[in-house]
Amino acid sequence: MKIEFDIQDIDNAAEAILKDVHSKIILFKGSMGSGKTTLIKSVVKYLGSTDVVSSPTFALMNEYVGTDCKIYHYDFYRLKSLEEALDIGFDEFIDEDAWNLIEWPDLIVGILPQQYVEIELNKLTETKRSLLLKNNK
Repeated sequence: MKIEFDIQDIDNAAEAILKDVHSKIILFKGSMGSGKTTLIKSVVKYLGSTDVVSSPTFALMNEYVGTDCKIYHYDFYRLKSLEEALDIGFDEFIDEDAWNLIEWPDLIVGILPQQYVEIELNKLTETKRSLLLKNNK
């Protein structure tokens, strides 16, 4: 699925994503400032959470509670090794029946289950983004 959206319509993009995904493991890729965290905020909101969503850049992972679901939000931008992800229990969290929303996933791709979703975000203008969603099986 490929869509373009204006940042003010990001909630509609989040809804479209969640209707099209085949896995609760979603990798968010894109350059700095492309809108990964902003999109994740909308996804978490769409999943029914009223928690305040912020980037877990230093903590590596934040946990939120949605409607009948757990949501884990990872930011691996500062990750130096796979061991750091394992130290926070990533391998255990990823096996739970929970949503796993992962920014900067490059170092952990090798330990993911076979089924996950990749979202590539691109900044077109200050207010416009493009999104490419691929369901990997």
